[in-house]
Amino acid sequence: MKLGVFAVLFAQKPFEEALDYIAASGLEAIEIGCGAFPGNAHCNPEELLADEHKLHAFREAIAARGLEISALSCHGNPLHPNREIARSHHEAFEQTVLLAERLGVKTVITFSGCPGESEGSRFPVWVTCPWPDDFLEVLDWQWKEKVIPYWRQQDAFLKAHNVRVAIEAHPGFVVYNTETMLRLRQECGDSIGVNFDPSHLFWQGMDPVVCIKELGQAGALYHFHAKDTMIDPQNTAVNGVLDTKSYRDELNRSWIFRSVGYGHGEELWKQIISTLQLVGYEGAISIEHEDSLMSVEEGFQKAVAFLKNVLIKERIKEIWWA
Repeated sequence: MKLGVFAVLFAQKPFEEALDYIAASGLEAIEIGCGAFPGNAHCNPEELLADEHKLHAFREAIAARGLEISALSCHGNPLHPNREIARSHHEAFEQTVLLAERLGVKTVITFSGCPGESEGSRFPVWVTCPWPDDFLEVLDWQWKEKVIPYWRQQDAFLKAHNVRVAIEAHPGFVVYNTETMLRLRQECGDSIGVNFDPSHLFWQGMDPVVCIKELGQAGALYHFHAKDTMIDPQNTAVNGVLDTKSYRDELNRSWIFRSVGYGHGEELWKQIISTLQLVGYEGAISIEHEDSLMSVEEGFQKAVAFLKNVLIKERIKEIWWA
């Protein structure tokens, strides 16, 4: 496994300056945003696909610094009931897949998407409980009419271009946990796997170690985001984990995103890394920073130091046991 970063963290830096900083920090892999929610500050797929010289320069800028691309990311909602948003996010996905093929990158990351509750919806509808029965009817309609037809088509498209998609399980979308991830894969095809981000699982009460085993044994673990979540026990005791307050209202929220090691300790992160090894994961550990209590540089550097320490210890343990 190689330590990397989701480079949208440095979207304000020029591309080559960001690459220099990443390489100087001792990282080996880079995940690049290509559109939809992450934006395309460092990589415009349409532009690179249309110009071989720009594509070559892009590829060489990364290789010259000893880095490799772990994945291209275009997190979006191609199932959005607003047709313009759905079209834009779908086109970003298609262009990202085509660019991945040209670059020899095997993994594209996105969300599953979430439709509305009917053809007349204006906004996505995320179903979180089975009663009243209306909710189950909505869920059944979403999967049968929108989710399965769309992703079956994308599975064929991905196979045609020798690329796979890593769906990031995320609340607010139809794929948000292990069960929904495996359902999407079973219903739509094995070019569909997961971008495993434990931060979205912690606050739902899930155990990342157990989830990694389930997904790894199913052959569905395609990429990994290193991000943590801190649970506030007092706020959670009062209001539970479903929380719509702003991420900036850290004092009153039930949970907030943190840099690795600031939500859960080294022992759990060692178990996570060890379990990734046990299920045969050989991809990147890609740092993602959404910690509102730390600056970009502080959060990034602390995550780098923490994960390097964990990875070194796990490598030593692996050598010792071998």
